[in-house]
Order: sequence, then structure tokens, then C-alpha cells
Amino acid sequence: MLGAQFPEILAAARTGAEWAWSRIYLDLAPLVLGYLRARRAREPEDLTGEVFLQVVRDLPRFEGGEHDFRAWVFVIARNRLVDESRRHARRPVELAPEAPVDRRAPEDVETQVLHEAATERVRRIIEQLAPDQRDVLLLRVLGELTVEEVARVIGRSPGAVKALQRRGLAAIKRTLAREGVTL
Repeated sequence: MLGAQFPEILAAARTGAEWAWSRIYLDLAPLVLGYLRARRAREPEDLTGEVFLQVVRDLPRFEGGEHDFRAWVFVIARNRLVDESRRHARRPVELAPEAPVDRRAPEDVETQVLHEAATERVRRIIEQLAPDQRDVLLLRVLGELTVEEVARVIGRSPGAVKALQRRGLAAIKRTLAREGVTL
């Protein structure tokens, strides 16, 4: 989070200051990318770029503090994801599976395999959740948004977000219990 510097950074970004845009991007892009990857966007890096292009275009209309800004960026990300899903449903394209990029030393192959297996397991568990529960948990954990911010992003009340979060976590706990994992 940018904290007390946010108003200054936002004002500078509005004037086109590159340093300000860099700070905003470095602060939020990893979170947006993580959210889009977890939601299995087809091209999460491209979609992240589209999100920030829209942020640049729409920034003059934004009003609020840093928490409002973060929630606003995730509203854009979620809307872009919905647009992508609709576009794909109209024009399905079968993409070749992306080959994983090995960024680790060759002697660390066992760790890489275990990491990839754990990542796939988490994805499988998250995909079993209802879409609203999945959105709430991903926005809370990966997006680092508050309950109120998530409520604004998904267009629900804070109470509904809390209920979705509680049900999603309970579903994950049941899945892990069936697999013999104790918490």
C-alpha cells in the first residue's frame, strides 16, 4: 500500500508523471495479476495490461482515497475478466498449453515439482467453490481488499460478502477434511 503518499502519487499520476504511474503499477499489478491467474484468465498478463490502460483512461473520473482506488482497480479487473469470458464464449479459441518457464536451478527440480503440484491442488480446490465464494476469497486474499471493498467490487452488501467468505472457507475446510488434511 502507498499509505500517506497516496494523494501525492495520485495527483502526480493525473498529470502524467511516469514515476507516479510506476509506483501505482508496482503496488497493484502483482495483486491484479495474481487475481486474474487464480481466476484462470486466458492471458492474465495481457488482461492486467488492459486493466491498467483503463485505469489510465478513467483516472480523471476517479474520486476517493487509496482503499477506494484499490477496490476500483479490482472492479475494472473483474469486469475485464467477465468481458473476456463472454468474448471467449462467442468465439472459442483453443490455446496451446503454455509451457512452464523454469526459473530455478536444475538441482531444485524436486522443489519445483512439489510447488507446481501444490499450486494445482489449490487451484482445483478453489475451482470447486461457487463463483461468488471464489471471487470473495480471491479478492480478500490476493487483492488484499477489506470486506467493504469486496462488497463494492462484486456489487453485494458487506454482510453478503462475509457470508460468502464464511461459506467458501467452510467448503475448503470440508474438501481438505475429505482429503485427510487436518487444520
